[in-house]
Amino acid sequence: MASRLAFKRLPTSLAARSWSPATRTGDGVRFQSTASSLAERVQDTIKVLPHSILPIVCFETNAIWQKEASLPNADPAPDSASATLVREHSEYMVATYSRPPPVFEKGEGSYLWDIENRRYLDFTAGIAVTGLGHSDPGVSSVIASQSRTLMHASNLYYNPWTGALSKLLVEQTVAAGGMHDAKAVFVCNSGSEANEAAIKFARKAGKITDPSGQRTEVVSFKNAFHGRTMGSLSATHNPKYQEPFAPMLPGFKCGTYNDVAGINDLVTEKTCGVIVEPIQGEGGVQVATDEFLLALAKRCREVGAVLIYDEIQCGLHRTGTMWYHARLPKEAHPDIITTAKALGNGFPVGATIVNGHVADCIKIGDHGTTYGGNPLACRVAHYVLGRLADPALQEGIAAKSAVMIRSLNQLRSKYPERIGEIRGRGLLLGLQLNEDPSDIVTAARERGLLIITAGVQTLRFVPSLVISEAEILEGLSILDQAFAATQKQ
Repeated sequence: MASRLAFKRLPTSLAARSWSPATRTGDGVRFQSTASSLAERVQDTIKVLPHSILPIVCFETNAIWQKEASLPNADPAPDSASATLVREHSEYMVATYSRPPPVFEKGEGSYLWDIENRRYLDFTAGIAVTGLGHSDPGVSSVIASQSRTLMHASNLYYNPWTGALSKLLVEQTVAAGGMHDAKAVFVCNSGSEANEAAIKFARKAGKITDPSGQRTEVVSFKNAFHGRTMGSLSATHNPKYQEPFAPMLPGFKCGTYNDVAGINDLVTEKTCGVIVEPIQGEGGVQVATDEFLLALAKRCREVGAVLIYDEIQCGLHRTGTMWYHARLPKEAHPDIITTAKALGNGFPVGATIVNGHVADCIKIGDHGTTYGGNPLACRVAHYVLGRLADPALQEGIAAKSAVMIRSLNQLRSKYPERIGEIRGRGLLLGLQLNEDPSDIVTAARERGLLIITAGVQTLRFVPSLVISEAEILEGLSILDQAFAATQKQ
């Protein structure tokens, strides 16, 4: 489908001069001549222009145009304001990510807007982070209020919110049918830090239960993703992530996900901890079987190993319950839960929830963090937890998931040679493709839909939990258009 762009031409005389916003008038924005560089002009423009209009410099015609918001749109051109800003900044940014051309500056609910006022329906939610949607007014209000009160004082002192968040996490976990013996929480800044704490806690517990010092091995599984710091990276057995930083830390073993028969040989008396995602997100939205998790928990109890459930992506109601493992019997519950992502709805915060056995193994000075547990992050997370616990929101997830799965099945019927199985639970879903998904991701973005990939040839859908059924249908209609646009003749 061709892009629908609406343009209004401004006086050509303005284009001959360098420009920056000066004042707003009833008809829009009046520009005045400046000596600033183009990049400065772009940045100034971003600061003051209303979201409904952003000027584009057209060098070939020596004119400035006003472009009204429209959908869909092709990616910003090389001579666009977006490209100008990227060129200005990229040399100062360590190149750890390959990003598409749009530069996002505003979000609301399930939508993002770039600096050229293109609107995108977001099926990524910042990689399963903004469960309450972008720029949630309640979250914004809490951030503003607490930032005027106290943002940070360090863990050398008590504050009202670290303990309040810890208490709420424990109480909600037990009440929701999750880890039944949850007792205490270590609050940190991210998912990788939560997993680092969990690995350290498992090592400490191993030394206490086996004073000989032989119980030090950590087991994780193929296609897992637990983070990029050295401990969590050592538990992420993917050459793409590990090889540039090899050798990994010693004592990490890799097992096969959902392989019940191999558990006894994998988890031994030397194992201090086992870390597993009940649903692998980055690994391709692979769901652990109940049989596998039950057998894994049973074996951990037999050998005295700590069982860690990494619910950073699948937890906090993304599957319709606070924790995905809450659907399992108590004998399959973990000793540690790690969480982050949706906990702050975009504000950095993570947590490691432990049972009494693990809590008793950790002593003052064993672990710490400077920023973790700051009152601003903890108050935000406390608020977000309260919102996510709304029964209406949880019931809605099941209904929205059904709508999405039904529409994905229709898409699969339409393109049977290109689409395989549909995996996942709730609003953490994966669509297995029989081809490289890159062209589909680009075609969807250029039609106004943001989607991401996972694992091998898998499209991953992790929209906000407050997305409407109408928005889901809108997004999957755009995805259908993307498949049609990339269909090989």
